[in-house]
Amino acid sequence: QVQLVESGGGSVQAGGSLRLSCAASGYTYSSQCMGWFRQAPGKEREGVATIYTGGNSTYYADSVKGRFTISRDKAKNTVYLQMDSLNPEDTAMYYCAAATTGAVRWYCVGPPSKNVFDYWGQGTQVTVSL
Repeated sequence: QVQLVESGGGSVQAGGSLRLSCAASGYTYSSQCMGWFRQAPGKEREGVATIYTGGNSTYYADSVKGRFTISRDKAKNTVYLQMDSLNPEDTAMYYCAAATTGAVRWYCVGPPSKNVFDYWGQGTQVTVSL
């Protein structure tokens, strides 16, 4: 059974940092598009960052570019999201997702569509206060 388990969320003050982790289990794909999405109350779920595991190319939303870094540990089958210089606008539930079928390489190019991601984690809350 495929599972994506996020961890690392919490509450921080503006300017602080958090590192989210997403541990994947139950499958092994040579190439996939792994993504981090977030959803704030009353807002649409938006793609924050993606990484293509077949080549390590990355994408970042403009709102997080220069502050967030997505990376992965192939041996641990884990994807990370390092979040620095956090501000209250980053407050949201953060979700890890995996796109494993179809044109996965191209799913990681440009703003990701949540509709192409096959598997989702349960989410981890990030709250940033002034």
